[in-house]
Amino acid sequence: MQTPNDSLDEARAAYEAHLHTCRQCAADQAPCAVAKLLRRAYNSLALAARRGAPSGPATRPR
Repeated sequence: MQTPNDSLDEARAAYEAHLHTCRQCAADQAPCAVAKLLRRAYNSLALAARRGAPSGPATRPR
């Protein structure tokens, strides 16, 4: 079973790996849409971890 920290580490690793391998990110010196999505996922997991949520991204009340 994965812990929230494992998920957070995987999300960070996926984001960093994408930045190093994506031609568009390298050419433009700016994150592409996929990089932005990966960063958003990482930020959501980090926020959930700080709030003490058991797992998954934080949800917004409507």
